[in-house]
Amino acid sequence: MSMDKISTFLANLAMLLALESYTPEKTEANLEIKEDCIEIQIDELSNNKLEIDTPDISGTVDNLPWVEDEEFLEAQTKHKTPVLMKAYCAVLINPLPGEEYNVNLAANSLKGIVLLPQEIFSQNHLIGPYTREKGYRKGASFAGPNIVESDGGGVCKIASTLYNVAILCDLEIIERHNHSMPVNYVPYGQDATVAYGHKDFRFKNNKDFPILIWSEIVGNRLYIGFYGQEKPPAVEWQHNITNKVKAPIHYKRNPNLEEGKEKTILQGIDGATVESSIIIKYENGKIKTKNLGISRYLPLPYVIEVNK
Repeated sequence: MSMDKISTFLANLAMLLALESYTPEKTEANLEIKEDCIEIQIDELSNNKLEIDTPDISGTVDNLPWVEDEEFLEAQTKHKTPVLMKAYCAVLINPLPGEEYNVNLAANSLKGIVLLPQEIFSQNHLIGPYTREKGYRKGASFAGPNIVESDGGGVCKIASTLYNVAILCDLEIIERHNHSMPVNYVPYGQDATVAYGHKDFRFKNNKDFPILIWSEIVGNRLYIGFYGQEKPPAVEWQHNITNKVKAPIHYKRNPNLEEGKEKTILQGIDGATVESSIIIKYENGKIKTKNLGISRYLPLPYVIEVNK
């Protein structure tokens, strides 16, 4: 898609998404949010001899696309990180214009980063800024209740996937911000957003060994894995909902559609207020609960083209 078409698409969305203020509809507290993403059809990976995990919803994975890559194997040996601690695959559902390129560029920049013990990872510092000078393009981003065009739009998918891996590895989260509206590639409460100079995603390597980070995109799946010298304890997410706001529907006339037909160009997601925590189970039988705070989301509206 050309840059002019991307700009036009995003400008149209921005006009449609000038939302009114919302009064949350109260629902019963402590309802558990299902960790589901929208299912998509899995594409066959042609000419791929590796048996890699190709999930149709986002989640943890064990078989990864780089396990026979020489660069990866050399990095593992050099940094003495033979053990896969945890890996996560984010299934990117219908990414908006410009996002695919930016996510791929950021994933390549992330690949091979090593964190020494007690070192802090900062996404903005290590792979930002997300500027045209660094090769990033315009892409869709959330700005409050609107979708806008910005350089590097889409790199939050890297932050969200990193957040999930860091949590599953029992690492210390230093800074994390949720999106203003829900995303469709990780469950409520498991996303992270970045805005260079304003919001960062940061975590600390609280282990006594280095951690090697590796990442790759295959089709519409973003894989990120952390490697070290031992497996982390078992970590289980817990999410409680305190209220929900129904996603509104915005209609946009498209005279090129067949008369009477409709076409969904943006899938809506209900807004919510979500309190998240994790239960950590250690090998010695010790169990620890860690509170991860509250994420508040405005509803992401449906945008539907019609001709009637």
